[in-house]
Amino acid sequence: MPRPRKKRKVNHPPQMQGFKPFGISFCDSEHIIMKYEEYETIKLVIYDDLSQDVAADNMEVSRPTLTRIYNSALKKIGQAFVEGKSIIIDGGEFEFDKDWFKCKRCFKLIDGEENTFECGDCPPSDEEELINLNQ
Repeated sequence: MPRPRKKRKVNHPPQMQGFKPFGISFCDSEHIIMKYEEYETIKLVIYDDLSQDVAADNMEVSRPTLTRIYNSALKKIGQAFVEGKSIIIDGGEFEFDKDWFKCKRCFKLIDGEENTFECGDCPPSDEEELINLNQ
């Protein structure tokens, strides 16, 4: 019996829920699901320009595991780009390093447990509430 999968550490959730190709409506395009850990590898290796060894340490996985996740993410991005498909970032075996919340009005990301009912940038209202991304 294989050992259970270890959760990958994601430092910061993406600002968006996905990506869609320009000129194709979202409902008309097929979707590709990119896991949170796949997004994190792209962010660390390409955007933050970290080596795969350092990125693996940040995610608390082995370097070969990071390489498999990274290659899977690149394949999904390439498929979406060539075939004009939308990418939805959702799911996976991950955990955030701290609690994250998203404002329901302006979609700003807020970390930590303090101030869990206001984002600070929106004018206050009775219905303002934050979405907990850790659930």
